[in-house]
Amino acid sequence: MAKTFPSRGLTENGGRVDEGEDELLAAELAALAAAAGGWGGLTRLVAKLMRKNVHEIELVVALPFEDTVERVARVLGRAGRRVCLGSEPRAGQAMIRVVAGGGFGGMNPVVVTALVTTAGASDSQVRLRAAAKEGLIRQRAGERTAARLAALLDT
Repeated sequence: MAKTFPSRGLTENGGRVDEGEDELLAAELAALAAAAGGWGGLTRLVAKLMRKNVHEIELVVALPFEDTVERVARVLGRAGRRVCLGSEPRAGQAMIRVVAGGGFGGMNPVVVTALVTTAGASDSQVRLRAAAKEGLIRQRAGERTAARLAALLDT
């Protein structure tokens, strides 16, 4: 059962799931520009000023906590490259973050963060957050990536 809600960027204990998101997106866009022969430094600066497309989806998965963490890690691992988090969540929570490709041709980096929380003995709650920078043409890469990954986790 998936539920979409406005982006709050908060974990249940007040920590930030969007921590370092802007810096990571700017670095990924700068790396793409440098690989294409552009100016990575200028791209990084401009990327910090661009607006973000963020979408969050809340899921209830009918699996125990450890199995849910394993499933989320597997699905997100297939979608992109895992990156380290700055802070650790509290007990009974696990946070997984990847950088995936979204938008036209998968060329727009999308930071996807999943917060898995124990909901009961046989089910867990997953809050999936996807964020991408938007240029002049709105691709809604964050929204589309969140919906695509939520569908994979919900099956």
